[in-house]
Amino acid sequence: MDTKQRIRAYLSRHPSASGGELRRHLGISRQALNAHLRALIDSGEIIKAGATRGSRYSLAARAPAPVSISRDVPLHGLDESKLYDELAMKLNLARALRPNVEAIFRYAFTEMLNNAIEHSKAEQCKLRLRLDAGTASFRVRDRGIGVFHSVASKLHLPDEDAALVELMKGKTTTMADTHSGEGIFFTSRAADQFVLRSHRTEVEWNRSRDDVFVSQRRYLQGTKVDFSLRRDTRRFLEKVFERFAPEEYDFRFQKTEVFVRMLKKSYVSRSEAKRLLTNLEKFSEITLDFKGVKAIGQGFADEVFRVFARRHPNIKISAENTTAPVDAMLRHVASG
Repeated sequence: MDTKQRIRAYLSRHPSASGGELRRHLGISRQALNAHLRALIDSGEIIKAGATRGSRYSLAARAPAPVSISRDVPLHGLDESKLYDELAMKLNLARALRPNVEAIFRYAFTEMLNNAIEHSKAEQCKLRLRLDAGTASFRVRDRGIGVFHSVASKLHLPDEDAALVELMKGKTTTMADTHSGEGIFFTSRAADQFVLRSHRTEVEWNRSRDDVFVSQRRYLQGTKVDFSLRRDTRRFLEKVFERFAPEEYDFRFQKTEVFVRMLKKSYVSRSEAKRLLTNLEKFSEITLDFKGVKAIGQGFADEVFRVFARRHPNIKISAENTTAPVDAMLRHVASG
């Protein structure tokens, strides 16, 4: 019987157990136990209640039944904050969630619902808020024009893929006078899982896998947003903002990160680099995440790290999670 099976067997005989109880029973280190527990939590087999030394673990099958609210709401004239307060009261979120968790949940829900109100051109949307033993989640689903189509058409972008890339950079909005374009960016960074789907495109931010995934799906009219947050998270909304809007920039959104492999596994040309760099001159610091990118061409690297860098000397641009071939090309450009 492997360690995960032994954990499941122990919890099947006890309503719950602390980390210390499990370590003593299994005879393994704290680090080893945490690795197994994290895998079981991520797979949905067990749940964690409490925080730090007060945490207790139990089989998900023994958890209390989840509670949820589903509602169809007309969007014209809707006040997202008032509606959240009403729904939060019905679910008793102020007591059910720790303050840092409820603050993130409130921010994400009101931002995503406001997007539907202001941008979808739909008459109504479907809402679902769900609270279970391990997570707090919500869904906002409208049948409007679609988030990627809206951005592509109003900003005159070539296609919805280009709109997706722009949204993920941050500061992209079709209503600059009244919106900052930050909602999707910060909501995705605050979530444990955030899925944005419209027409045939779906993008998922997954914190447990520390990655972003883009896929093509069956056609979906309008937009669907799914947000999930662990109830035991120690994340704070203000810290999420501080990461990209630090004090050194007067708490303005001046830092961004771009997942380079979002749509392709390799980049060759200067034209690809220019598309990637579009609108990034709005920021003071740019991190390009090359995780999953197999290779880049000399033209692409030169356009990003020499031409763009010289054109914008006050912008700090850096690369992370690079492979050996990408590193070699970056060194080649730097030496040139």
